[in-house]
Amino acid sequence: MSDTGVLILEEFLPFRLSVLSNRVSSAVAKLYEDRFDLKLPEWRIMAILGRNPNLTASQIVDISRMDKVAISRAVKRLVEMERLTATGDPQDARRQRLNLSDEGWKIYDQIVPLALSVEEKLLAGMNEEERAALHTAITLLDRAAAKLD
Repeated sequence: MSDTGVLILEEFLPFRLSVLSNRVSSAVAKLYEDRFDLKLPEWRIMAILGRNPNLTASQIVDISRMDKVAISRAVKRLVEMERLTATGDPQDARRQRLNLSDEGWKIYDQIVPLALSVEEKLLAGMNEEERAALHTAITLLDRAAAKLD
């Protein structure tokens, strides 16, 4: 046995967060794919642009912390499906500014209530104090994780 002790994986916070994220993401992804022909990265891009229009793919990577290649593929597919528009950036011809198209906004407006419903189901067993504590804990963990980079 090593001097560092034993790692009990199912109690290890990074593992638990990953499993939880995967479980929720899988359920949500199935919902979006079945109803809207959207993969989860595509929906995340649409959600980001719904709140923050006119971003570049690099800015979406920074906000979402998703893989650059996954973002690129998802943007390409969303543009092909006419759910996003991509226009040249007047300040840098190598970049494109991304926005939801009219079709993208129609889908966004349908998905938002579903997304909020999923969130409410996840939080249904918690009172307001527990919800606030969870929000605080996630914020603190996110700050700590940012320092690990």
